[in-house]
Amino acid sequence: MEESGEQAGSAACRVFTFKDAKSPEESLSVCIPEVLDPQYGMYVWPCAVVLAQYLWFHRDQLRGRAVLELGAGVGLPGVLAARCGARVSLSDGSDRPRCLENGRRSCAANGLRDVGVLGLSWGDVTPELLLLPPQDVVLGSDVFYDPEDFEDVLVTFVCLLRKNPEAQFWTTYQVRSSDWSLEALLHRWRLCCVSVPLADFGADGCELAGSALPGSHTVHMMIISRRSEVDPPAQGSPSAPRHAACRSAAQGKTD
Repeated sequence: MEESGEQAGSAACRVFTFKDAKSPEESLSVCIPEVLDPQYGMYVWPCAVVLAQYLWFHRDQLRGRAVLELGAGVGLPGVLAARCGARVSLSDGSDRPRCLENGRRSCAANGLRDVGVLGLSWGDVTPELLLLPPQDVVLGSDVFYDPEDFEDVLVTFVCLLRKNPEAQFWTTYQVRSSDWSLEALLHRWRLCCVSVPLADFGADGCELAGSALPGSHTVHMMIISRRSEVDPPAQGSPSAPRHAACRSAAQGKTD
């Protein structure tokens, strides 16, 4: 990974460079300040690089679209989306001021003055959530890491669907337990999901964007959306590959 070597207080900037395999001359570098103190956990995780690669691959679809990142932390996917012309808001827990400040720091490091950073607690229908304009895309990297939060994350997305029923939730997760499932929750909230092979967007390698991430971690990409009347509910069985990504989700960011 390229590193700028610049430090601001307890943060150091890490540079991720995304390139087009078909047009090597086309590239985009994103600077992400990471907090050095490990107790804060505010640095780029493997899932974030994979999701950012998906956004880079589909950058032509982002210009002018409203994008909200949930659990953004340092906000690599959201910052990249903004650099590609999307109208982006970064969010993290309202009880995590250090994470929110790091999101602002990432925006400043990339010259992004129009990106909003707000506190959103998953599952809580707050004024901040209700006042958001209609979103086209919701982003989440490794937000499905604790089964206790699964439904809260989906409820937040469902609230956003009320303003734009066609919105999609683009999310990556790291496999940590094959016993956890989203199937029942997707059915309860009338949602469906589609697994996206990493090879489809050039994320099947162990080193992306000039970094050592995602390394040996097993990461999956899926798109969640409102289930139409003709869509079957998520089944998560070998006979339903389009829902295979829903069978397991990531645990805590502990590895």
